[in-house]
Amino acid sequence: MRRVLSTLLIAVSLSAFAPLRAGDKTFTPDTIHSRIGFTAKTLFKVEGSFSKYTAAISGDPDTLENAKVTFTIETASINTENGSRDNHLRSADFFDAAKYPAITFTSKSIWKQDGHLMVGGTLDMHGVKKDLVIPFDQTFGQNGAGNDTWSYEGELKINRDDWGVGGADIVAKIGLKKEVALDIQLVGFWH
Repeated sequence: MRRVLSTLLIAVSLSAFAPLRAGDKTFTPDTIHSRIGFTAKTLFKVEGSFSKYTAAISGDPDTLENAKVTFTIETASINTENGSRDNHLRSADFFDAAKYPAITFTSKSIWKQDGHLMVGGTLDMHGVKKDLVIPFDQTFGQNGAGNDTWSYEGELKINRDDWGVGGADIVAKIGLKKEVALDIQLVGFWH
């Protein structure tokens, strides 16, 4: 019985590391310098961000072999620096954070094109899943402490109606533009 348990424990331990290959690494975001934000327009710009999210990024950053990206954003963490507006955005009129507590993005493919890192995947927001491609600019350098640091900046415009965000609000129907600009800045470390 002990031999069976030992063999089982070794097999489970090895299987946990099986998905990582020789060149595979994981990316750890520096949450102080990273940001998942957006800009919406009415008569003026409304800029905001989501303060609570997790990012699981892995693969070989040089060859993109086995590259995978997953974001999970807490919908209720929306912040436009206006409390009453943020509460309205969390309501059923917009994101309905009680019913849809998370926004997720899961990559399907990652490739390089025209100097950009292209990440294609599925955005699941407000109960609607749609495929899209986010182009990222990649920068490498060292931070103030002398550590190797990478930055990935991506921008994409989406139509909020495609996900049903703001469709129940009369003010949004009248004055809020349908196009919303997403901006993502991930700064962090590969290890």
